[in-house]
Amino acid sequence: MTEIEKLDRIAINVESHRLLQQLLEENPPLETILRNSKNETEVVVGVREWIEKSFKEHKAAFNFYHSGESDRTMFNKLKWKDYAIIRILDYIDNAGKEYPDQNLHGEIAVSNPLRLLWLAVNKGTGGAKPGFFKDMIQLFRQLNGTTRGKKPSRSKVEEWMDRFPTGLDPRIIQLREENKLRIIKILARKLDKEELKSDKYQFNNSDTEADKLEKIQRWWEQQKFHLHFAFRSPELINEMLDYSLDPDTLKILKEAEEAGIPFFVNPYYLSLLHVRVPYFAVGADLAIRYYILYSKQLVNEFGSIIAWEKEDKVEPGKPNEAGWILPSHNNVHRRYPEVAIMIPDSMGRACGGLCSSCQRMYDFQSGRLNFNLDKLMPNEKWPDKLKRLLKYFEEDTQLRDILITGGDAFMSSDNTLGNILEEVYQMAKRKREKNSALPEGEKRAEIVRVRFGTRLPVYLPQRITQKLVSILHDFKQKAEKVGIRQFVIQTHFISPMEVTPEANTAIQKLIGAGWIITNQEVFTAPASRRGHSAKLRQALNDIGVLPYYTFTVKGYMENSFGFAPNARVVQEQLEEKYFGKIDEKYYKTIREFSEEPTRMPENIQALRSNADLPFLACDRNVLNLPGVGKSLSFRVIGITRYGRRILEFDHDKTRNHSPIINKMGKVIIIESKSIHEYLNQMEELGEKRDDYQGLYGYSIGQTESRMPIYEYPEYDFQVTHELTNLEI
Repeated sequence: MTEIEKLDRIAINVESHRLLQQLLEENPPLETILRNSKNETEVVVGVREWIEKSFKEHKAAFNFYHSGESDRTMFNKLKWKDYAIIRILDYIDNAGKEYPDQNLHGEIAVSNPLRLLWLAVNKGTGGAKPGFFKDMIQLFRQLNGTTRGKKPSRSKVEEWMDRFPTGLDPRIIQLREENKLRIIKILARKLDKEELKSDKYQFNNSDTEADKLEKIQRWWEQQKFHLHFAFRSPELINEMLDYSLDPDTLKILKEAEEAGIPFFVNPYYLSLLHVRVPYFAVGADLAIRYYILYSKQLVNEFGSIIAWEKEDKVEPGKPNEAGWILPSHNNVHRRYPEVAIMIPDSMGRACGGLCSSCQRMYDFQSGRLNFNLDKLMPNEKWPDKLKRLLKYFEEDTQLRDILITGGDAFMSSDNTLGNILEEVYQMAKRKREKNSALPEGEKRAEIVRVRFGTRLPVYLPQRITQKLVSILHDFKQKAEKVGIRQFVIQTHFISPMEVTPEANTAIQKLIGAGWIITNQEVFTAPASRRGHSAKLRQALNDIGVLPYYTFTVKGYMENSFGFAPNARVVQEQLEEKYFGKIDEKYYKTIREFSEEPTRMPENIQALRSNADLPFLACDRNVLNLPGVGKSLSFRVIGITRYGRRILEFDHDKTRNHSPIINKMGKVIIIESKSIHEYLNQMEELGEKRDDYQGLYGYSIGQTESRMPIYEYPEYDFQVTHELTNLEI
């Protein structure tokens, strides 16, 4: 007997029977088909005929369904019922297909929802869980028009946003000062008793208690202090939080420690968590809290986590998943023709803390990443290696954008960053000079954009020193003379509660250096609460930061606690972010923002005021595919018996890709959580289930176009079409 045959014999439980009966009572035509069919083939034929006959006037749905490649125009024509028509037809077309489910370590998942219904009706078997039947009930309600897609009003979205204060709220500032003082007193006591030791941070024998506290207050302003005293154990984290962690959470953290998951939480960032929960901000810190505290799922999976992004697997001289040949196995990563990532051999390979949903958890598991910071100083071979890596950028025909990241780019020392930028400047200069000798049509792309990827303005704003700002300012001044026109720092706020006075000060320093600050939010379950991301965009706009990407949580079952289904990502895009949509008549205005980077806060505020927008929604909601590129172009083509959806992703058609995507086909993602489970979790986080009406109906996504400010500046010459460093 095959595994599928075994599953077919599993009886459905009482709750599933109840939900099945509800589905049949609401859909007499479906019940007739299911009861009169002798097998699943007859069910499929009957349902297809019913759909095509009863809903034939929905031409937009059938055009979209039959299209090989959809676009935003086709997507925007779809009505609420169209989503259901397309999904049912896709379920039929993909019935019986088998997919390896990496959430279950490669166990084969089969999508055959009509067969599961037929088995449940006629035999009481099939093993489908309540989450599956909940999803099917909502699907047919959408089809029959008993539920309708209704966008909330702007006032409702603003009401949701108002539930989340920012870290600039005076009441929140006061709470954080209490937290800071408590942590400082504990550190003072532990240093006094030599429970914590440091060669650099010491007290004198003559220091009074007031002297000691005053010293730590001064040390608090230093980046190295926070890295040195980062908390590396559950017990110490709990003590710093005044023993406020509940026993279940502490048990999970201790199990995480036993499993080998590292802890690294710096004092500043830990001070952002509530200990004394204020009546006006209950749950406001959850997005931060669950970035620090690990889930049971992560603990259970640690040791068997597999890599998500295949193109990050690199062998020098051999093409990666996207077809690019790279010069180093761990320093350069590349997906697209125009841009490549560079990761220095320095402290930049580390971070200022460990996020629970980190995309690099696979590398922490293997030991390739850790927080042994002293071992990450650049060695004497790094300067030569840096030159060789940048020669790759210099000689490539299409590269025009270098993203220096890690780890975290700003974990590197000022001297290291200064040396990297000097080499980038020299490389860009040489590339431009060589181009002048090439004929039109054979010229190579010149470097026009330099970016840093860092979370330290959020995690450790003390890192943004005047020396660092001077390095960035001086580089920009001379780099502009060799054709570099865009200077961007991509940071990573996930909550409006992270927009603190300290973070604001850091951001203003960076803006003052003439760099644009953009943000990449990870759309975790706590961050996906109604109005949360909208409030984050608004809070960032207020300090001069532009949203850039809102990412679906990637990974498999290890990140299922933090995962928000892609249906919620689409719902957020169309129902909340929608109110910050920038009309095309303002595109010229926003494109010109990059010409006055030091006036970013004022220019953002002026555009918001002129366009009457609560925030600027210039970010794109996307998922980093486990193949090549970012996209939100998907259709739900299947569903498991647990109610976890199976999505078929297409590549983002709005940008250039490696030509390998013409051979790759579409990408299958099996989500790690059903919508039923997600809504249960939202209720546990204090949300009202009714606020998420319509969530089940979002079964199609389409990637948004990029805002003009994020487009590359045009050359005054024609770049060659030749692709180098590529092997298909």
